[in-house]
Amino acid sequence: MPGALPLDTRLHPIVAFRALRRLIRNREDTRQVFLLVEALRGKSTHRQFARLRASAAGRDLLARRPSLLAALSDRARLAAMPAGSLGRTYYDFMTSENLSAEGLVEASKVRDVPPPVDELTWFRERGREMHDLLHVTAGYGRDPLGEVCVVAFTFAQNRQKGLGVIALVGAFRAKKRLRDQPIWSAAWQAYRQGRRAKWLFEADWENLLPQPLDEVRARWGIMAPTLYPRILPVLQRYLAAAAASGQTPAEAAAM
Repeated sequence: MPGALPLDTRLHPIVAFRALRRLIRNREDTRQVFLLVEALRGKSTHRQFARLRASAAGRDLLARRPSLLAALSDRARLAAMPAGSLGRTYYDFMTSENLSAEGLVEASKVRDVPPPVDELTWFRERGREMHDLLHVTAGYGRDPLGEVCVVAFTFAQNRQKGLGVIALVGAFRAKKRLRDQPIWSAAWQAYRQGRRAKWLFEADWENLLPQPLDEVRARWGIMAPTLYPRILPVLQRYLAAAAASGQTPAEAAAM
């Protein structure tokens, strides 16, 4: 049935705890992020979906159900977009980080049974596919602090408990490494940035991709972060020193 609730809307704290413990050991284990989010999802997606259906823009998206994955997987089209556009900036970001939209889909497969094809599943998958777009639009890299900030931004938008836990734990671990840096303030700024922005889950991303990134940010009320860029050079020096000492990239980034 279109818009039906997921069968299981209970919270699973033990599953969440195990996933969090594995994620702390290896922050590159993206599958644990999805396990944690699923374990603490509850009815949050249902509430957000109801919000989507209540808006004209949301109803238009539901009527069309465009494939954001298809748009983000068309590398040739993204590469041909004008410099400074959202799509071209996204393409450059994904290329520099050796990432792909399809890779995120694979990492998110935490169930053996394929999900049903309905409006709610489309909405959940669209939220997943937005993640790297939010890195670009909100102004955060894929370094440990950048991930903390983009998760805090997303938590402000969708109120999923698992993301809140990830942001808190990530900020705590980053502060342990960079005690003299305003880590908590940067994470809080990202959260406030997400609260002040318009609700990006009703954005028509497919049509925003060719548009200038600065115009997209202005239209959707996304303010540029000020603390993260100030901390980033210090963080990069820390990661470079850790890597030079013989740590693996995963160990160096395990903040």
